[in-house]
Amino acid sequence: MDITTVCVIGGSGFIGRHVCQRLAAQGYRVRVPARDRERAKALILLPTVDVVAADIQDAGQLSQVIAGCDAVINLVGVLHDGRGNNSFTAAHVELPRKIAAACRQHGVRRLLHMSALNADPGAASAYLRTKGEGEAIVRDSGLEVTLFRPSVVFGRGDTFLNLFAQLQRVLPVVLLASPNARFQPVFVEDVARAFVKSMENLQSVGRAYDVCGPRVYTLRELVEFVGMTIGRPRPVIGLNDRLSYWQAFAMELLPVKLMTRDNYYSMKVDSVCNCDFPLGIRPAALEAVAPAWLRPGATPRARYQRLRASR
Repeated sequence: MDITTVCVIGGSGFIGRHVCQRLAAQGYRVRVPARDRERAKALILLPTVDVVAADIQDAGQLSQVIAGCDAVINLVGVLHDGRGNNSFTAAHVELPRKIAAACRQHGVRRLLHMSALNADPGAASAYLRTKGEGEAIVRDSGLEVTLFRPSVVFGRGDTFLNLFAQLQRVLPVVLLASPNARFQPVFVEDVARAFVKSMENLQSVGRAYDVCGPRVYTLRELVEFVGMTIGRPRPVIGLNDRLSYWQAFAMELLPVKLMTRDNYYSMKVDSVCNCDFPLGIRPAALEAVAPAWLRPGATPRARYQRLRASR
């Protein structure tokens, strides 16, 4: 499998930036479509990355971006259902269909696709349901497909651990919906490594990989870990199932959606893996890497530097 040029759709997003950086470091030419070049300015500095102005939901523009590439990586996903191109259906179902069609049109055989743990066309959550529908589309595309299904992904700039950190810096107490929901968070760098490592690995073609970190946590445990790490531990009051639903309903009405009823439905299913991390990668532990950006002064290196300075 000879791959030199890769189109990364969703390359300007949280996971996409890490994937592009790793691809560039390994010498691949990378093409990233983006409607807003300003959002992708960090990628423009990478020597082998070309950021192309394009609307990926426009089939014609998408086709032009994919033409001439040897592989396509699709990382697009939305956490909250919106309107138009920001809806679950547009992002998780219609876009994969357009990508598969453009790949077939231009003879691009290799497609790596980001799905989600517990993706299922029959799921109660619309997020998981549309992710499952997108999986089915790419599976049936006739292309050389590899699927990745991560649990929640964390890292510098994520909207998961960092959200809990922001809340605990301003709130005296945390009223937590679905406190016993179980997650197996995975480090963004490990997800990026898995994508790049699998791209030219023939044994990964036709495979679907569940991707998780080394440990399972309840949501309460994660919130408490973040509070301790940033030095702002707050009392966490777990809400029962009914109150969790109504909290999600109320927050769904806010201009900035921190949680929705669809999130509530998705958390009814444990986001955990029953397998090892794929491709021989040893995933990083949350406790080993998260303090580096949640509270830089809490890392072992920072403590060592303080110790040296005090002598």
